[in-house]
Amino acid sequence: MTTPTEIPVTRTCPYAPPEEHLRLREQAPVSKVRLPNGHEVWVLTRHEDIRAMLADTRFSSDRTHPTFPTTNAQGHRHGNVKTSILSLDPPEHGPARRAVVGEFTVKRMNALRPRVQQIVDEHIDAMLAGPRPADLVQALSLPVPSLVICELLGVPYGDHDFFQTRATEMQRRTAPMEKRFACITELRSYLVELIARKEKEPGDDLLSRQLEKTSNRDDLVSLAFVLLIAGHETTANMISLSTLSFIEQPEFLAAIREDPAKTPNAVEELLRYFTIAEFANPRVAAEDIEFGGVIIRAGDGVIGLSNTGNRDPEVFDNPDELDVERGARHHLAFGYGPHQCLGQSLARLELEIVFDTLFRRVPGLRLAVPADELQFKDDATIYGLYELPVTW
Repeated sequence: MTTPTEIPVTRTCPYAPPEEHLRLREQAPVSKVRLPNGHEVWVLTRHEDIRAMLADTRFSSDRTHPTFPTTNAQGHRHGNVKTSILSLDPPEHGPARRAVVGEFTVKRMNALRPRVQQIVDEHIDAMLAGPRPADLVQALSLPVPSLVICELLGVPYGDHDFFQTRATEMQRRTAPMEKRFACITELRSYLVELIARKEKEPGDDLLSRQLEKTSNRDDLVSLAFVLLIAGHETTANMISLSTLSFIEQPEFLAAIREDPAKTPNAVEELLRYFTIAEFANPRVAAEDIEFGGVIIRAGDGVIGLSNTGNRDPEVFDNPDELDVERGARHHLAFGYGPHQCLGQSLARLELEIVFDTLFRRVPGLRLAVPADELQFKDDATIYGLYELPVTW
């Protein structure tokens, strides 16, 4: 029996998928591979196949399944970690999602626009008033989405250091599993206490409103956990990476400076281009499935490599180039199908406001260090930058 090819889970180029992933897309788009942690999984590399898999309920999202794929270095699976809406399959998933999806409608997000604008302006004010160079990650990228999601959920922003440090540690593939589990436990304990306080003193926030709909506190804690972590970590990294791209490719920035109406298209293109959660679409086959010309057996792990899907030349012309005119919303950065990202409208809103405001107010923004000295999050499940030193 042939040993499956081992594929990397880190990028060698900050702006492109690993070469081995691209080779698979061209030569063997549905392949059995071995991850660096020793796990053997199927990987899908084409845009069409990834969307088909994510829409097919025969592929389960159950993260407690013993063969559910994971990319962490130790190879440990989720075991007895509490599950969440991310782990639910039909028929449980539909009602759980419908109970919260109303919190993230486009209309509701647009109502948040003035407050998000205020938060962005306040942080740019503070950055401009402070010393130069500044770390954009700490000055803007991280605090803006953190404060927004805290206000939306009803989490005290004063506790942001607590959950941000634990979120960062959880995302490190190389972190000891004991440390990652400890971070999860500490965050869940914090949310249990927070929700208990809201039961006594409800506010005008998502968690208080969800308390009126459910009697299952474990489920609400799991939902809060997902929204708190995903609601700031992903957007923060997109702000940093996108700002770097605007600085490094001034013609891309010029397009939205000349016509701010193009900013939404630029956001979609940046989401496609970076695809910061490349391994965010794991599933496990619930039955034997013929897929892409092969038989995927029940219990086999499957991962859709979103980065190669978002660079698929069959779907995107010149996919390795940033094109502000592209505006392709059918990218996979937010996933696809029943589990597509709940907070995508919020992420789009935050990114649009940050980019329009930052480069209008700080037109001379530039890197304070050579680009090759930047430290990318090569060891994290959510790609990004640890620091982005800038001056103006």
